[in-house]
Parts: sequence; structure tokens; C-alpha cells
Amino acid sequence: MPDKIFLHELHFKKPAGTSRGILHTKPSWIFSYELPNGLIAQTEFPIIPGLSPEFIDRTQYESKLNSFLNEVRPMILSWSATDFFTNASFLDLIAKWRDYPSFIFGLEVLMLAIKAKGSNILFDTPFTRQENTIPINGLVWMGTLAEMRSQALEKIAAGFQTVKLKIGALDWPEELRLLQELRANAPHLTIRVDANGAFSAAQAPEVLDQLASLNVHSIEQPIAAGQLDAMRQLCAHTPVSIALDEELIGVNARAQKCTLLDAIRPQYIILKPSLHGGLSGVREWIQLAEDRGIGWWLTSALESAIGLSAIVQFGACYDLQLPQGFGTGALYTNNFESCLAIEEGHIRWVTGSDKD
Repeated sequence: MPDKIFLHELHFKKPAGTSRGILHTKPSWIFSYELPNGLIAQTEFPIIPGLSPEFIDRTQYESKLNSFLNEVRPMILSWSATDFFTNASFLDLIAKWRDYPSFIFGLEVLMLAIKAKGSNILFDTPFTRQENTIPINGLVWMGTLAEMRSQALEKIAAGFQTVKLKIGALDWPEELRLLQELRANAPHLTIRVDANGAFSAAQAPEVLDQLASLNVHSIEQPIAAGQLDAMRQLCAHTPVSIALDEELIGVNARAQKCTLLDAIRPQYIILKPSLHGGLSGVREWIQLAEDRGIGWWLTSALESAIGLSAIVQFGACYDLQLPQGFGTGALYTNNFESCLAIEEGHIRWVTGSDKD
């Protein structure tokens, strides 16, 4: 069947700051596949430069992606007619391409869209039947302290019960004062912070103590990934929960995942399908974490509305008790149409006349 792929450069409404730098744009490759009924199934292959392990530059990525698509095209329809998550030949393909998580994610979303015959509903759940909603955290990007304060207050005013702040790029004592101010003004607010590995192993214990004094829920990736012993020690003695994020990138084989979780024993892991092995890879992470009593939540990796919709619907297949990181759909000036809406700190499914 005819298909086409094109690069869609997503443009942020406002610069998105983290301790790794500031994002103004983010590329995603959009793949459209014409179905026998004439409808179009779409997916995306999303990356974050500097974070996605398979991305070196656009020329290299597009060359590899074309090789991948040439390999899978003959099997797409036959796989889509099965429970492909358990299909032996599909699992063989995942094993071969497991170091390219965005490829796996994009293929899985495409096949779900084909199974849905072009419908936006990829998983039939109470969420897509509009019977429930999913709590999410409000995201506060790195910026000046005044900008971060303003963002946090906007999220609280919008009804968010949980707010996540990016930290580690400014002067930490100033960031700490902002957190103290936020806690004083919102004593019942659940506060999460994400350091993106900004602190040193020597500095981290003091930071954790300071966060605990403010009843912060958790900190994501307090130190840079790859410091196994240091992270193990932090998780063993921390007064505030630690969630692994970048630590999981590139850990794709089941045995590797078991080794990492058993070695570090984090309180939580943060799962991003387009970075952590696609939907199937995240399923495995969830199973291994739950077997060990480790908590988890899902979040986007700045996908367009196409990928975000798939991730939210996938998450709705689980009994989600914690706020998820699904609030990124409104970040862009040129996103695609979405069936997702955010109200009072929850994300819900909207269709037809329900849309704004």
C-alpha cells in the first residue's frame, strides 16, 4: 500500500529549559500508511537530540529509519492482524532493533492504528469510552526564578494537585528558596522535581535532605546516569523517593533491566515508550518493577499529539494511581489535532462536539 514519511519540526510556544539545555524545536518523523478502506493510519518516530540513543544526526537517523521501514513493510499488515505483542517474528524484529527505541515505538503505534482501521481509539478502555480521566502533573520548565514561580502558580490555579519542577540549571540555593516559597503557599500540593542528573554524587545527599524537609514527593535522576554505586547508595539511604529516568536509556535487554533494578533498587522508575523500548519495552519494565515492589509512572518524551495519544491510551490500560506525565500536548505551536484535553489537573478523551 502507498505510504509516505516526512520530517515534522515541532516548535515550542516558549523555550523549554532543562539542566541539559533549552529546546526551541523538536523533530519527529511522521509516517502515513493508506489502509485498504482508504483511511490513513499515522504514526511518528520521535527523538530528542542529545538524549535519544539512536540519534547522531538527521542524515544518519533517516538512513537507518529507511532501512528499518524497508525491512518491516512486507510484514506490517500480517502483524497488524495478530496480537503482535506476542508474535514470534515481531519479537525477533524487536530484539534486532532494540537499540532503536523510537523505531519500535513508531511501528507499534502504526500497527495499533491499522488494527483500529484508522480510528483514533487504539485501546478500548474506560478512558477512551469517556468513563474516567487520568490525573497528571503540571510541568514547570526551567527558566528564570520569576518565570518558574509564575508557571507554578498558573498550574495551581488551573487545578493541578501535583506539580513537577525542572531543577539543577540555576543556582541551587535560589531554586531551593523557590521550592520553600511554593510549599509555604501550597501546603497540600504534591511537589515533584526533576534534576536530569544535574547534581554531583557528593552534593546529592544534602539536596535530598533539603527536599525531604519540604515534603517533596520525589526527585528524578538526581545524579547523572552511569554512576551505579553512587546511585545505589543514594537510593538506599535517601529521605525522599528517587525515580530513575535517564538511567534506563539504553538498557533494553530483559537481563540488563533486571540487573539494573536489582543493583540500584530505586523507589520509582519513569517510563517513556519512545526512549525505553517502545510500548512492549515499557510493558516489560512495568512487570519487572512491580515484581520488585518498585513504583512507576509514565510520561511523554515530547512527542507530537500522535505519539502522546498512543502513550496515554496505553497507560489507561493500567490502574494508574499516581499522576502521570501526560501534560505536554499544548507545548507546540504546530501540533496535530488531538483527542486529549486537560481540565483541573486531569487528562480526558474528547471527540466530536466535546472538542474545543
